[in-house]
Amino acid sequence: MSRGSWGGNRRAAIVSLLLACGALGVGGDLRGQSPRVAIEPDTTEIHVGDPLALRLSVEHPADLAVRWPDSLSLGPFEALALEASPPEAYGEGVRTPAVLHVTAFELGELELPSFDLELTDGASVTATVSTDPVVIGVTTVGLDESGDIRDVKGPRAIARNWLLLWPWLLLAVALAGVGYWWGRRRRRSPHRTDSRPPVPARPPHEIALEALDRLEASPLLERGEIKPYHIEVSRIIRAYLEGRYRIWALEMITPDVISSLGHAGVDPGLRTGFERFLEACDLVKFAKRRPDEAACRGILADARTLVERTKFVPPPPAAESEATAAEATAPGETAADGAEATADDRTEAAVP
Repeated sequence: MSRGSWGGNRRAAIVSLLLACGALGVGGDLRGQSPRVAIEPDTTEIHVGDPLALRLSVEHPADLAVRWPDSLSLGPFEALALEASPPEAYGEGVRTPAVLHVTAFELGELELPSFDLELTDGASVTATVSTDPVVIGVTTVGLDESGDIRDVKGPRAIARNWLLLWPWLLLAVALAGVGYWWGRRRRRSPHRTDSRPPVPARPPHEIALEALDRLEASPLLERGEIKPYHIEVSRIIRAYLEGRYRIWALEMITPDVISSLGHAGVDPGLRTGFERFLEACDLVKFAKRRPDEAACRGILADARTLVERTKFVPPPPAAESEATAAEATAPGETAADGAEATADDRTEAAVP
């Protein structure tokens, strides 16, 4: 080998050595500043299905943050939860701790695989660190083999003393009966001590016909208020029935109203008319039926017809006077004497 070639090789070796030393120095500085992660299990052996806590510690520069994954594939282990804590100062950087909870449903020496964690500066991922694999022993639950196998016991019977239950059963039946009676009483005559409605100051049919006229002149149908219209016409007829037949029609359901009309001696044909009328109103009030304007005006005409057919017509005053005079005139008396006696009787009856 010539002197020149040896010198050239020498210089090349020196340059290579310097570059290698510089690379080692730079690499040492990067390793000192680069992030790293440590993983430590709280135990190395668990029973199948038991939770296992793995403590993670990520050391990284303060200007980076750990981006914890939303899910992890750790087969044969299953991730249960990841509890991350705020970063804390550590050396020239920070350390971010966390606890990963896992479990396993297989037996044997199982390896928890390595997984990656990303570090971000808030805009993008700048670095990635990987954990080391961890081997965990998973064993079955121990069995007590010292004792004999015992037979399965049947269900235990609950002792009952039926004699102690009889008073409670009788009390329940009595309460049910009282509740039924009270409910029917309140439905037929709630908050009342009298058994029949008061006598109106005016003839009921006059009050009802005037109310129907006011309803016909009202703007309810023009505004499309079908339900209030039927509620009002039903109320007018029920109030008329209260005054006419002395039943609590305003506080009864339709079947009870018809039944009470039967007890009051109303003709079956008229009862059928009232039943159809009230049921038509109930369909609008409770079943959300919307008849057209012609049907609405027809229900008002039906109400007038029912009132006219059932209104009370007193006997003519002349006929009543003649009948009274004939009954009051004794044999041998004149009609004038009988009329005078009738007038005296009325006067005496008027005096309190």
